[in-house]
Amino acid sequence: MIDKSIMAPEAYKPLAFRVNGTDATLDVPPAKRLLSILRDDLLLTGTKRSCDIGRCGACMVLINGEPVNACLAMAYQCEGKEITTIEGVRGAEEGVLHPIQQAFLEEGGYQCGYCTPGMVISVVALLAVNRAPSNEDIEEALSGNLCRCTGYGGILRAVARAVELGKEEAHAGNEAGSGADVG
Repeated sequence: MIDKSIMAPEAYKPLAFRVNGTDATLDVPPAKRLLSILRDDLLLTGTKRSCDIGRCGACMVLINGEPVNACLAMAYQCEGKEITTIEGVRGAEEGVLHPIQQAFLEEGGYQCGYCTPGMVISVVALLAVNRAPSNEDIEEALSGNLCRCTGYGGILRAVARAVELGKEEAHAGNEAGSGADVG
């Protein structure tokens, strides 16, 4: 039997990062998983716990804009980073859904909804770097996300719709900014 009294407890260290645009500092063990920090310490429960081994994508978040499974990211890896969870994905105005979230609603890109936050995060990351993805690009971007309910048809339609909504938004922005500037 191991005498636990001689084992040093895991040291807690301050972890400073930004989550959804807000600075956060917590005292946590360096090897604590980001998923636990988000859900248990910060009460951001939109990031889902599922497989705990990085295979399903339910816990997908953005770290400095890159999609990462929060169940695999350790606290020490998040020091000074910008973390975006599903709670940080929102529309341009208060109470308005992000175009990707709107597309998932319009196209039935969810059934039980458990995988939806991770799917939305993955699509946000994709469209941030590729405004006109091919079907292959979409499938690659979603390859780390599993859905056990929908069969992916609605999800793929939702991504296509999100691309269209992005184009409409960009077009509307161009029209609004294209007025003659007389000065």
